[in-house]
Amino acid sequence: MPDALRKLRLELAQIADLTVAVRALEWDQLVMMPEGGASTRPDTLATLQRLGHELFVRDEIGELLAALEPEVADLDPDSDDACLVAVTRRDWDKARRVPPELTSEMTKLGSEGMDAWAKARAEDDFASFRPLLDRTLELKHRYVDCFPDTGDRYDPLLDDFEPGMRTDEVRTVFDRLRPALQELVRAAPDDPPEAFLTGPYARDVQHELSVVVARAFGAAEQYFRLDPTVHPFCMSLSSRDVRLTTRYAEDDLHGNSLFSTMHEVGHGLYEHGGDAALDRTPLATGCSSALHESQSRLWENVIGRSLPFWRWFYPRFRDGFANVLADVPLEQFHRAINRTQPSLIRVDADETTYGLHIILRFELEQELLSGSLPTSDLPEAWNAKFEELLGIRPPNDRLGCLQDVHWSGGMFGYFPTYQLGNVLSVQIWERLLADLPDAYEQVEGGSFGEIYEWLREHLYRHGRKFTPRETIDRVAGGPIDPEPYLRYLADKNASLAPA
Repeated sequence: MPDALRKLRLELAQIADLTVAVRALEWDQLVMMPEGGASTRPDTLATLQRLGHELFVRDEIGELLAALEPEVADLDPDSDDACLVAVTRRDWDKARRVPPELTSEMTKLGSEGMDAWAKARAEDDFASFRPLLDRTLELKHRYVDCFPDTGDRYDPLLDDFEPGMRTDEVRTVFDRLRPALQELVRAAPDDPPEAFLTGPYARDVQHELSVVVARAFGAAEQYFRLDPTVHPFCMSLSSRDVRLTTRYAEDDLHGNSLFSTMHEVGHGLYEHGGDAALDRTPLATGCSSALHESQSRLWENVIGRSLPFWRWFYPRFRDGFANVLADVPLEQFHRAINRTQPSLIRVDADETTYGLHIILRFELEQELLSGSLPTSDLPEAWNAKFEELLGIRPPNDRLGCLQDVHWSGGMFGYFPTYQLGNVLSVQIWERLLADLPDAYEQVEGGSFGEIYEWLREHLYRHGRKFTPRETIDRVAGGPIDPEPYLRYLADKNASLAPA
């Protein structure tokens, strides 16, 4: 190994260690930290984030990259070393544009925002959250100003989560999805919800069954842990230390921890499946947010809401909640958990209406960023657009514009990747079925190992070695295409119609 490469790896490993420390503290803040810790945690996170940024953007890193680029030019472009230099160069060039002080400010405000959002949401008090949202947008404008003008100020924010993608590309996909999803919603039967959806579903049984499914999918106890939180997420500290979170709703089957757990397990399996040789480098995480979301949605929906899955798991699930489900046949249960029905909460939405929740957020984010939508008008704009897209109106802000944690943490640009992930989940599943035509038969038998290994070989193990476009082409066989996803939804909805 050339001395310059050895030195670069050492420098990057130390920077990665600081990133892990930040993640561990963020996980702790959202899962374990006592309320009083909120007064000091933002400063701690801001310091660590600033130190990591300062270490990374030093001239020395650029000099090492410049020395290595001619040397790796002769290597296999798919090799770890060649990819490490290419990805680090892209990251370094981008990070050099952002002052460390701005990085620190954004990190601190994001940490403060988590606590402010949780209180505002609990108290249905948008007015108390609005000053923080205004400050977040101010910092986002300063951040966007660090980059060349592309004609759309949303582009740099989207690039943070989906590198290389432009806002107009998302609009093209969403312009195809929006009318098609609305038509599917209109075509769905307007049946009343099943009474058993409201439980009660005992929390301890939810947890027990969630762990059973997580272990079956491949989330081994020695590498994963599962904890409750307000807004579920997955945090990876390394490929061997993955933190899953979930939430429990005893009166709502759609809010049952099993579904949020399957979602977060999908994220966790992606991180766990990365090649351990990539740990402590910029390559050691999922390639993009859309690809990450493709895996959470693949395991939660394409597998976890399928009839083969429930043929395997429903007997155990029904036994766990015999007080509610003893007389509910499998087919009736399966229809109920897949029923297309507009609802207020994104994370509880069915597969068909979910995309409309995301399109709403994508459109509002752009209006907030452009200034055409003042934050004072956000609640009414949210409610009006929600009614336009989904036909119902939120009764309060807690169930409306305060329901998601993302804006409190400054995550503008993330929301569209959820729906891009939905689209990709079906493209990837179709490629998997071409190689494993009996995959659903394996699911029905409670066997998920071969599915996981296919995904690990074609996607997980590569981490960030390739660009999102390259990775999507490798694992999905082409660019993002909404047509397979729309066919999947139409076929699934048709199959759910009572005979």
